[in-house]
This record gives sequence, C-alpha cells and structure tokens, in this order.
Amino acid sequence: MASPTSINPAHAHFESVLQAQLCQDVLSSFQGLCRALGLEPGGGLPQYHKIKAQLNYWSAKSLWAKLDKRASQPVYQQGRACTSTKCLVVGAGPCGLRAAVELAMLGARVVLVEKRTKFSRHNVLHLWPFTIHDLRALGAKKFYGRFCTGSLDHISIRQLQLLLLKVALLLGVEIHWGVTFTGLQPPPRKGSGWRAQLQPSPPAQLANYEFDVLISAAGGKFVPEGFTVREMRGKLAIGITANFVNGRTVEETQVPEISGVARIYNQSFFQSLLKATGIDLENIVYYKDDTHYFVMTAKKQCLLRLGVLRQDWPETDRLLGSANVAPEALQRFARAAADFATHGKLGKLEFAQDAHGRPDVSAFDFTSMMRAESSARVQEKHGARLLLGLVGDCLVEPFWPLGTGVARGFLAAFDAAWMVKRWAEGAGPLEVLAERESLYQLLSQTSPENMHRNVAQYGLDPASRYPNLNLRAVTPSQVRDLYDVEAKEPVRRMSDKTDSGKPATGSVATQEELLHWCQEQTAGYPGVHVTDLSSSWVDGLALCALVHRLRPGLLEPSELQGVGALEATSWALKMAEHELGITPVLSAQAMVAGNDPLGLIAYLSHFHSAFKSTPHNPGPVSQGSPGTASAVLFLGKLQRTLQRTRAQGNGEDAGGKKPRVEVEAETPSTEEPPVPEPDVPVTPPSQYQEASAEDLCALCGEHLYILERLCANGRFFHRSCFRCHICEATLWPSGYGQHPGDGHFYCLQHLPQPGHKEDSSNRGPESQDLPTHSENNMPSRPSIPGAPQEETSPVPSQPTRRLIRLSSPERQRLSSLHLTPDPEMEPPPKPPRSCSVLARQALEGSFVGWRMPVQSPQVLVAVEKEEEESPCSSDEEAEEDVPLDSDTEQVLWNLAKNSGTMNSYPTWRRTLLRRAKEEEMKRFCKAQAIQRRQNEIEAALRELEAKGMELELALRSRSSSPEQQKALWLEQLLQLVQKKNSLVAEEAELMITVQELNLEEKQWQLDQELRTYMNREETLKTAADRQAEDQVLRKLVDVVNQRDALIRFQEERRLSELASGPGPQG
Repeated sequence: MASPTSINPAHAHFESVLQAQLCQDVLSSFQGLCRALGLEPGGGLPQYHKIKAQLNYWSAKSLWAKLDKRASQPVYQQGRACTSTKCLVVGAGPCGLRAAVELAMLGARVVLVEKRTKFSRHNVLHLWPFTIHDLRALGAKKFYGRFCTGSLDHISIRQLQLLLLKVALLLGVEIHWGVTFTGLQPPPRKGSGWRAQLQPSPPAQLANYEFDVLISAAGGKFVPEGFTVREMRGKLAIGITANFVNGRTVEETQVPEISGVARIYNQSFFQSLLKATGIDLENIVYYKDDTHYFVMTAKKQCLLRLGVLRQDWPETDRLLGSANVAPEALQRFARAAADFATHGKLGKLEFAQDAHGRPDVSAFDFTSMMRAESSARVQEKHGARLLLGLVGDCLVEPFWPLGTGVARGFLAAFDAAWMVKRWAEGAGPLEVLAERESLYQLLSQTSPENMHRNVAQYGLDPASRYPNLNLRAVTPSQVRDLYDVEAKEPVRRMSDKTDSGKPATGSVATQEELLHWCQEQTAGYPGVHVTDLSSSWVDGLALCALVHRLRPGLLEPSELQGVGALEATSWALKMAEHELGITPVLSAQAMVAGNDPLGLIAYLSHFHSAFKSTPHNPGPVSQGSPGTASAVLFLGKLQRTLQRTRAQGNGEDAGGKKPRVEVEAETPSTEEPPVPEPDVPVTPPSQYQEASAEDLCALCGEHLYILERLCANGRFFHRSCFRCHICEATLWPSGYGQHPGDGHFYCLQHLPQPGHKEDSSNRGPESQDLPTHSENNMPSRPSIPGAPQEETSPVPSQPTRRLIRLSSPERQRLSSLHLTPDPEMEPPPKPPRSCSVLARQALEGSFVGWRMPVQSPQVLVAVEKEEEESPCSSDEEAEEDVPLDSDTEQVLWNLAKNSGTMNSYPTWRRTLLRRAKEEEMKRFCKAQAIQRRQNEIEAALRELEAKGMELELALRSRSSSPEQQKALWLEQLLQLVQKKNSLVAEEAELMITVQELNLEEKQWQLDQELRTYMNREETLKTAADRQAEDQVLRKLVDVVNQRDALIRFQEERRLSELASGPGPQG
C-alpha cells in the first residue's frame, strides 16, 4: 500500500514540519507546505482550517484533533472572540510564542517579530503539571516524541520554542525573523494607528502594519517605555550553566538525574566535592535532555582561587565580564563539578556548542532580579488607543533554582490573552487594566499546590486556574496612572524598598511613648524610678524590673538588694537574651556608665515592639506570646546547646571514652521549676567588663554603629565581618561554632574538630543538638551578699536516667519515628507533617529513601490508574524505563514481592520514581527559596545599616540643629531599628525551616545506613559491624530527640498564638 507521502506531496512537507529540529528547517518546510497547498503563510485561523481540510490522513488528524479540542473551548467563541483585533508580539521565546498561540485561537491577527534567526538555547526548564498537560494538548508528543519521558519533567528551551513555533505557524501567526523592535511610532494624525519602529529596514507590509495591542516578551533587558521596573537585590549570586553532548549511549541513559542538591540541608555532599575537586558550590542540578544540562551556584572566592575569575571587582558587571572570566578554567570547573556529581559515569564530557560555535558554558549573575511594577498600560493619541502587556522575563525575571520561569510565564501569557479578549469585548480601559493588575498580584504567589488541582480544566479564563479569584482586588481608580494620553515617560528603575522590612504594628513612634511604656512596666518595683532613658537605668534595677515584669519567677526583686549595678545589669542583659530573645545592643558597662543613650533607647525599643501588646498585669508573659521573638529565642538556645554539647563531646573524646551500646533515655518532668544553667558564670563575663566593647568590632576593630551591631558569644561584630573563617559564608543563627583553639568562627561545615579523625569534619548538621523540652538555658541569678553558698552557685538537679537495651523490633520502630512516649508525660499534639516527613513513618516495607509514604495495594491501584490517566502518560510513545541504583532497585523489589504487586501493577516502578523525584524537587525549591530570601534580608540589612549610620552620626554630632529636627532623626532611627528587628526575626524563622530540612536529610541518611545493617544476618555481622550499627542507632536517637524538640517548639508557639489572638510580631 502506498504511503500518504507518495500520494500527496504536501504530506511530505507536513511530516518534515513535524520532524524538523532546526528553526530554519521548520520555516522552509512550512513554506514548502504552504506552496504545495496554494496558501500564503500568516493567514490566521482561516489558513489553519484550509491546511486541515487538505491534510486529512491519519498522522495529521491526530494533531488536528488536539488543536480542535483546545479551540472548541467556549472562551474562544469558535475563533471569533477577537477577529477585529490586531496584535504585535515582540519576542519568540517560549512565553511570546505561547501568547501568540492564544491570541491566534481567539481569532486575532497576530504578527510576531524576533531579532534572532535560530533557536540555540540548550538550557533546560522545569515543567509544572499544568504546563505538561497544556503542551500535550497542543500536540507536544507529535513534535517531540521524548517529551516528558524521564523521571523528571523538563524540556530544553530550544525544543520548547520549536514545538510552539510549529503550532503558531499552523494557526496562522505571521512571523518575521532577524527584525529588532526598537520602539513605538505614535499615530501622526487622527485616523491613523500605532506602528512599530524596527531595525533593520523591515518589509513595507510590516513597516506599515498598524496594531492596537502590543505584547512584549523580549526579555528582561527590554521593557517598553512607560513601565516602571523594580529591582529586587540579594547578595552576590553567581550561577554557572554547562551543556554537554548527549550521545544517548546505554551508559549515559543509566545515569540518574539530579533534581537538586542544596548545601542548606546536605553539607556533606558539598564538603566531599570541596575535598575532591576544590570546588565550593551552594547547589547543583542535573537534567538529561537534548544535552546533559548542569546548573549550579558557585562561590566567588572559589572561582577566584581556581582562576575562573581573574580579578576580584566590586562591580558585578566587571567581575563577570568576558575579560575577567578565563574560558578554559571555567570549562575545567564545570566539567569537574559535573563529573563528581554523576560519579564519573558520563564518561568523557564534551561541551555542546552554543550559537557562536563555542563551548556552551557560561557564568551569569542573578544577584538582582527585575520585576515590573505593572503588567499592562494603555496609551492613547489622536483617538487611537494601544493596549500594552508584558509577559515572560520582562514582566518578572524568575529565580532559576525554583523552576518557576516557564510555568509562571505561561500563566502570564494566558492572563495577557484574557486581557486582550476583554479589550476586544469593549470593556473600558481602566476596567481592563484593573482586572489585569488583580491577576498580576497572584502571579508571584502561584505554585502547583495552591492552584486548582484539576489541570485538565485549565483554560484562558482565570477562574479555571486560580482558586478564590478576585478580579476586583485592584479598582479602576487605582490604575489611572496606567492610562496615558501621551506616552513620553521613560522606563523607571528603582530598588525594591519593601524588602527593607515594614515597621511592625508595635513600632515606636516617639521617645516619649517609649518612656511612658517603660514607666508602666516598672511601676511598683522598690527602688525603681524611671524618669528618663539614660540615668534611670545605670543602677541595673530598672532593667531587672523590666525583665522580671516579662518573666516573673526568675528571681525576686528583694534578692537584688546589695547587688552591684554592673552585676545586676549583666544578669538582666543575659537573661533578656536567653529567656526573651532580646539580643544586646550595648554592654553592661556602657549601660552603667550611661555614655550610650542612643544604644539604650534602641535596646529598650526592642522590648517595646516585642511586648507592647502585653497587658499591664502581674501575671507572667508566656514564652510564645505575640511579639516575642520566639524563633530568635529558640535558635539562641540551640546555639548555646550546640556549643555545650561540642565542648562535652571534645572532652569525652580526649579522655578516650567510647560510648556503649546502651542508649540513655530521659524522662523529664515538664512541671519542674526552671533550673539554672550550670555553665553560666555568676559574675559578669569579661567582655562586659571591657570599656566600650560594643563600639568596636571584635574582629576588624573598626567602629560599630547601632544598626551594625551583631552580638554573638557576648561580643559585638559587624554582620559583614561575622563570616566563616574558611569559606567566608555568612554565619546564620545556630549554624556556626567558635573554635576553642584559634578563637575563629566557622560554619558547621568547616568547623575544625580537635582530637577527631579526618572524617569527623564531614559531620555537618548531625553535630547539632536541638534543646529538648526539659533543657533550660537560663543564666544564673546574680550573687547576693550574705546568701548561703548553695544559693549562689546552685547545682542543677539532674533528670532521672536509666539505661535500656533495644531489641531489633524496637530499633526498627525507633528508626521509623514510632516513638513510645513516657506514660507520665503528655506531650502537646503535633502538627500535621508534610509528605516528605510522612515518608519516615515506616522503615520496613516503605520507600524510606524516596521520601514517600508506604504504598498499600489499594493505594497502588489508585496510583496505577492515575498513572494511566495522568498528563504524563503518552498515547503516542511509551515512556523510557528510568534506571535505578542498586539500593533503590532492591527497595522497590522487596516492596513488590511483599505486597504482591509485581505482576499486577506494571507501572508502579516508574510512577513511584516520578513521585519521589517530585518530592525531591519540592524540597530543593523550598531550600532555594529560603536561601534567596536570606540573601535579600542580608541586602536589606546592609541598606538599613547605611541609613542608620547617617542618622546616628547626625544625632551624636554636637550640631546646633533644632530639637525638633533631632527628635525627628531619633524617630527615624527607631523605625530603622524596628525594621532590623523584624528582618532578624524573619531570618530566624527561616533558620527554623532550615533545621527541619537538615533533620529530614539526616533522618533519611541514617535510615538508609541502618537498613544496610538490619538486612544482614546476625551471624554474619562482625564486631565492627555491630559497633557501626550501634553508632548509627545512637545518632538516630539524637535526630529523633532534635525533631521532637523542634515539633514541640512549633506546636507550643502555635497554641500560644491561638490563645493570645493576633498581635504584633517582633
């Protein structure tokens, strides 16, 4: 039987269009198709219907069925919704092409201009479920048979552009290549329309094209005039992308992809990378597509050390400019990182070629990202209105580690097309703009979890995509500035001010308000008379009274009789830090001397903002009450516990003691009164005895202004100085340690371990211990003259301990977090856990290493059915069989044998692997979002410090400025202090989440390690095996205790917030 192509030559051209893998081949094949059918390209939907009518053989029909199903949605009105609308789309990137496709389906005439002449970007994009379904509905599998066939859902930019280009051409979009849009040409007179300024000289038909809608998708470097762009800055972030040739050999297919590994929760991987190659990274991702695609975030000092960057420049453009980047060193860097991440299994890594024929490896800066203030505008001149909309990177530049670029880009394209539809329906300009801005407010908040679950229902109508949609969130009166009669205003770029932090509800308005609040809180205490914010605090009694007011029971006011001012002040400062989360701003000696009134006011303002909502009554303030910097408090206790545990551990190791098999179990009583911390000295620490200790940085010796002061271990530092001594990374709360030998501070990854073996430096987060529920980190009370010795140096009562031996079932239950609490202690209810945490609930018979819950046969039935109906299933091509490592393969095999699912459910293997990778991706994205926000907070704090320094200099100078001006400066300084405190509290909240990620990672590693020992026969285990198993078990006990403490902290705070109601946050 003759093939269709031998009967009709147009069929051969059509098949060439489907199979073409180069932009020029697509264009030439489509032009040949149009010539064979007697059509002119760019004829809109009528052209599509003519092609469909003449190509009615089976291969084409399957594509027409998909496109017709999409076009049959009521919102398109059978292609007549925008028949009188003329659109110009600038940019043939994925978002520009996707917007052009939607506009064409609405029936608009669409002309697209693109300055490039070929698609050459190999970089790979992560796809959300709805983007997969959307692309499949457009025939993605017809154009690209390998679409979403691996364990991770992604596609290269080039392939995505190719398949969208083919759809756009078939739907009649008119495309012009090698044409650059340079600006708008307003109507010269009434009756004429808007045109585009193009280079080089375009054809007459294009030069005279008049349009009433402009959609800009030209990237972040080009934004049409009139739009304001906001810059969101973080600290320096250098990304490196590398594309290697994918030969599709058997060996290459066996290498698993990496959905993302981040230092923030897996320090051991990056420590091993550093030791093996000298490369210091923050994260790394590996996708296997047309190329082997790697993207990573590198540290600047490492790039300088390895010669990738020739010189260190403060300007980012100069630092990463082509003249300062050594190409050969960059290639060696990327190749070594990729080789290590894949265990050398990719063989000889050969770079793919970029558009210029050079190795496709590059370093880029994503320190700052641009975001348009508005997504649309309307310009009018001589009665001709022009609707302008932004999509893609010129609307919001994505943060690449989150994998949100193409998903949110497609959503913006749909929203822009919906705006054009409303415009064509005759809605007023202000109404159209208000709806569009209401949708724009939702864009940055979207994720697969908070959108409609049924991706099959997604369409152009925003209600099909966004739950709880409010198209009137922005009113027409709020967008009047987006409606220009004359468009003469250039693009404005401004820094993002919102990240500097908003003043909290409890921010200090005036110095008088702060004084009045302090007087209220200290009223009634003997010997305390607060009349000002300087001399009234020098004896320490007022501060002790304030602390006692907020934490009654720590000591009685009568016990302060006869205590020196310096000692009382030192105790109050330390108590406020350890029990209230209020970090010091000045030393005890400075407070007693009264020589730093500005520092005292800034310090007291922290109390005010954190506890302003506390009612004035003699009752105690709960630890988690609104306003308490509970996260700061928790991390402070964690840091002190970490230091104490490390010191004790070093002492035990030095003594040569080996822990026994037994596990110590504590049964503390939650009702016991607080016990003073034994290792806190009664007398003030030496740093408080140094004159003006807070005025100079303990590391660099330079002057410290109030907003620059960071207190750690009782000393004051610049935030910029408080970095790891080795890698110069910023040290976060609970994430650092001080070496007792050299006195330097280190991140936990580089903290030297004296007396330990070499491999102990890889301990990473497992060396941390969270404070348990029974642990008290309370400073000792100040010594009282004439008091008995046992009161001045109390010996803490130790909780009852008992030695227990764990049987094999008990060890299994422990490793699965099936903890049996002491019957005498009723813990608070624990909050719901995420899917990745639920994965740890059953070690035996579960996918522990996959971060997934156990799959019962009933669940597998549902999984099987869902997989068959999922948007990732292919009706044209079976998915590739994804290779697994031996350990994962054995886990799957055991589950299949035990549950009897091997023969009944053939897709379980692929489905569960995909689910596991999705969970890993979510975890990686969460970690990267935290890290990005940490960087933004650090940049915002630097801005606050610079402003605070100017205000402090003005206030401290002996100028003749009027008192009213000085009061205004002081008010502004206090507002900056409150903004800083708010950002520090947010930073601490982020670190709590980092602790969760660290513990999840450690739990998984220990589960995997323990499984290897448990699966061995007891008779075959050596003494070394049993000792190693005991060590793993002991570590697992520590992790369980840490997770339990973290859960208790979060639940107690949640219950306290619910009981107290809304209040200001400190």
